[in-house]
Amino acid sequence: MTDETRIDELVADLRRGPLAVRRAATAELGASGAVAVEPLIAAMLDGDNDLRWYAARALVQIGEVAIVPLLAAMRAGENRDFRRYAMAALAGIGEAAVEPLIDIIECADPALQPFAAMALMKIGEPAVEPLLRLMQSPDPKTQERAALLLCRMGETGAEPLTGALEADRSGKR
Repeated sequence: MTDETRIDELVADLRRGPLAVRRAATAELGASGAVAVEPLIAAMLDGDNDLRWYAARALVQIGEVAIVPLLAAMRAGENRDFRRYAMAALAGIGEAAVEPLIDIIECADPALQPFAAMALMKIGEPAVEPLLRLMQSPDPKTQERAALLLCRMGETGAEPLTGALEADRSGKR
């Protein structure tokens, strides 16, 4: 069996298999690496939310190589459910996804910004410094978006936000 054939079989298992089969397929797809990224994204685009959930879990296991293709698919389509699960996968990938998500916040992409904000809040601590950096932007709207995200992160972002604002007031920054 070729890798492509096996990937197709595993994606089919995600679509219709019983729970144990879906879990095993998720694990195997996650261990397959980059070769499984596009088939998983394609399945997420045309599947139901159960399939999206399993595919997103596999993409999290695959990790960093899934970031660019996920963002490209999010930009290309308008399926809100797909975008929601794709951002959940990006949040699960974690720190490696921070800078691409920060870019979305900085350019204020109206279609993706709410999803990027959600992912950054879930990622937490690794997103704090890049958001503080955005607060130094010459664009007041970018500063506002960064401050709002830090505030919404709760303790993780509020303390650094307060420190940055105090430093700005005293002219230290």
